[in-house]
Amino acid sequence: MDIKLRLTILNFIEFAVWGAYLISMGLYLGSEGLGANIGWFYSVQGFVSLCMPALMGIVADKWIQAQRLLGLCHGLAGMFMLAACYYGVTSVGHVSFGTLFTLYTCSVAFFMPTIALTNSVAYNALEKEGLDTVKAFPPIRVWGTVGFICSMWVVNLIGIKSTPYQFALSGALSLVMACYSLTMPACPTNRTGEKKSLADALGLRAFALFRNYRMAVFFIFSMLLGSCLQITNGYATSYLEAWGALPEYADSLMVKYSVIITSVSQMSETLCILLIPFCLSRFGIKKVMLMSMLAWVFRFGFFAIGNPGPGFVFIILSMIVYGVAFDFFNISGSLFVDKETDLGIRNSAQGLFMMMTNGFGATVGMLCAQVVVNHYVFDLPEGSDTLPGWQTCWYIFAGYALVVAILFAIFFRDSTPARK
Repeated sequence: MDIKLRLTILNFIEFAVWGAYLISMGLYLGSEGLGANIGWFYSVQGFVSLCMPALMGIVADKWIQAQRLLGLCHGLAGMFMLAACYYGVTSVGHVSFGTLFTLYTCSVAFFMPTIALTNSVAYNALEKEGLDTVKAFPPIRVWGTVGFICSMWVVNLIGIKSTPYQFALSGALSLVMACYSLTMPACPTNRTGEKKSLADALGLRAFALFRNYRMAVFFIFSMLLGSCLQITNGYATSYLEAWGALPEYADSLMVKYSVIITSVSQMSETLCILLIPFCLSRFGIKKVMLMSMLAWVFRFGFFAIGNPGPGFVFIILSMIVYGVAFDFFNISGSLFVDKETDLGIRNSAQGLFMMMTNGFGATVGMLCAQVVVNHYVFDLPEGSDTLPGWQTCWYIFAGYALVVAILFAIFFRDSTPARK
């Protein structure tokens, strides 16, 4: 089988594992009376991302070939996720936050490193075939997003979006991935070569970049904008289905197919990636980052004014604008870091960028969002109309993104002029 096709399948399964629960998990937690704890489940992904990918990277560098470690991590992640499903199925109506959260956290702790390991396995395989990774990998990686979308559709269409069986789908796919990864070309280890310290692996040496004003401002605002990353993942489907409390919208497409509607965000993401090279060369990093920040304002604002009826167009617009909000921030930011840092510290700088965004930013942002949503939605007396509260939350999140955008425009200096 052609190596590109094998790697396409690898990326498809990798992200299908994640898509099986990431968008719909909030619905299940809400159905078990754990809606007030949604933020903890989503923020723990950022917390484990602070250390686990780097630690597994050291193991892959020194002791266990990356494709084997990828299989091991997926095997453990899959078993913990299946255990979470079993617990949820056998404890319907009285699920304990502590037990479910522990099982879920253990699964996520082993899953998050697999994203980087999958990339390493792919790069190694392509290089062995003499292929240019810059040209060959992006078309392969796009199929990861397709896998994510397919899992979302399956979860919605077979009716498990509000049940623990979504964990079973994710766990089963992880076990498939554990076996399939072992068929990948062997990756080298370096047991006797140059030693890499934990500080290097965690990207801590890159903190020296904070001595540079422009880079310090960039990383600080990356963290502030990173606070937005998981909010709609955690709460979007819960909000869309809250409209089902109104009789006129109970059978609307937005309520019945909330997960599929949300998948339009991922579809937009795949298309907006193609705009990045043009926008960066035409407008420069500052304007591209501002586009992302303003897109987050519209992402949240359209949620606030949308509904399953006449306002359905705003819900769809919110999904479409997500591609700009997510890609123009994550990918353009990564390219900016790559361009602005010296070769000797470039990998550490990328690690710092991920730490500030998906680590600190996403973790703190999700916990703060949980406080807001709990106050306006989940802490209301049972039977209360939660829609006004949801809309208030989205306005608050939009206001936050707008403030971040204004401050970034004031304080960040773009030394790279845009092309005329």
